[in-house]
Amino acid sequence: MIKELLINEEIRAKDVRLIDAEGNQIGVVPISRALEMANEKKLDLVNISPNANPPVCKILDYGKYRYDSLKKEKESRKKQKIINVKEIRLTPSIDKHDIEVKAKHANNFLKAGDKVKVSVRFRGRELGHTDIGKVVLDKFKELTQEFGNVEKDSVMEGRNMTMFLSPKQD
Repeated sequence: MIKELLINEEIRAKDVRLIDAEGNQIGVVPISRALEMANEKKLDLVNISPNANPPVCKILDYGKYRYDSLKKEKESRKKQKIINVKEIRLTPSIDKHDIEVKAKHANNFLKAGDKVKVSVRFRGRELGHTDIGKVVLDKFKELTQEFGNVEKDSVMEGRNMTMFLSPKQD
C-alpha cells in the first residue's frame, strides 16, 4: 500500500520547492503562492518529498496519481515469485529405498521452484557418528543434482546437520 502524501492545505511548510504539472522546476516559493498556482490549473499541490529541505511539492491530479501508483504496485506484485522452503528430514540410518523416495519428493519441490532444506537428525549415540550423516547428505545431493544446486553445503547445527538446495535455473 502506498503511503498517504500531504496535499493542498495539509502541507505545513512555509516555503516549498515547486515542480509544475509539466515537470518543470519553478524553484522555492511560499506555500500560499504554490497553492494559488495549483488552484489556477484546477489541480492539487502534493508534497512528494516531505523530508527534503525545503519540501518538494508537485502540481498534479492527486486522484489520478494515486490510481496510477496503486496500479503499478499491483502489477509489481503480480511479477513477484514467491519461493517457499520445504524441509525434508532424514536419519543417519536411513535405508537406500527410503532415501530415494525422499529425493523424489525433493526433486518435485525443486521442479516447482521451491528451495529444499534437507536435515539429518542425530539422536543419542548417533551424535558420535556425524560422518555417517555427511555420507547420507552426499548421497541425497547426488540423487537431486539433476534438478537442484547446493545453495549451502552440509553444516552441523546442534543435533541436526542441514543442507540447502535451490532449483536449477533454466
